[in-house]
Amino acid sequence: MSKAARPSEITLPPVNQGWDNLYQFLCDQFPRITPAIWAERLEQGKVHWHSGEIVSMQTPFLPSRRLCYYREVAAEPVVAAAHQIIYQDEHILLACKPHGLPVIPGGEFVNECLLERLRRDTGLEDIAPVHRLDRDTAGLVLFSLNPHSRPAYYQLFAQGRIEKTYQAVARLPQHLLQAALPQEFTVQNRLEKSQPRFLMQQVEGEANAHSTLRLVARQQQLGLFALTPHTGKTHQLRLHMQAIGCPILFDPYYPVLLAKNRSLAGPLQLLAQQLRFVDPVSGQPQHFCSSRQLCSWQEPAC
Repeated sequence: MSKAARPSEITLPPVNQGWDNLYQFLCDQFPRITPAIWAERLEQGKVHWHSGEIVSMQTPFLPSRRLCYYREVAAEPVVAAAHQIIYQDEHILLACKPHGLPVIPGGEFVNECLLERLRRDTGLEDIAPVHRLDRDTAGLVLFSLNPHSRPAYYQLFAQGRIEKTYQAVARLPQHLLQAALPQEFTVQNRLEKSQPRFLMQQVEGEANAHSTLRLVARQQQLGLFALTPHTGKTHQLRLHMQAIGCPILFDPYYPVLLAKNRSLAGPLQLLAQQLRFVDPVSGQPQHFCSSRQLCSWQEPAC
């Protein structure tokens, strides 16, 4: 059994929707965890208010209170691949994560994530990711180290004042095998949640996702793409590559959701390769580039 080193936090809804006590709320809110497990956690003192006060089976539901609990999994996966710290100053840290490693705890990962690795590396506790990458995607992730300057870095992403460039490899359709290079595609459409809920789908309506995709090189049947997302919808680049007939190599979700236990020839061939922005604290332009390479492409990534 692996237990999270740090608690997860949840803010209770502002309105009681019929829960007699906190135990009923937890069972309803987290249906994948059995009532027996919640009862055991409560009896063992593994759930507490943000103030530190332990709660019990009889604790009433208190609207808008912050609750802490420790996630547990029977067997946590271990990601052998290493991460790298690219840059660090008093305000930010930039790290490059490998494929398969989540940025923060989630699902079957409770301690094995990039955030916890960086806490161990630096000895710093107050580290917060400014943005996220899918667990399947490798590449650059920006973290804030200073709570006072943190809002300024959040705004870089919220206001679209940061340029992100990704690399991807895809098997090319026939019409792109002989086309002159580079080939550029602009995709704008509307993406919404699908089923299962971790998937996205294209739907009718006003566009909320916009990407520029450039085919820049070829090796036999494969193409190397430089991808620029202008918005930040979940799985946007995966779906936009699929929209031009070039789903990303080794994608377990698109165009077909594969069984969880089915192994692929390699990790998702998607890399968050570059970040460019004007530092909101120093006012200086910043450009960071990952040296990581996609395993299906032999040329240097940068």
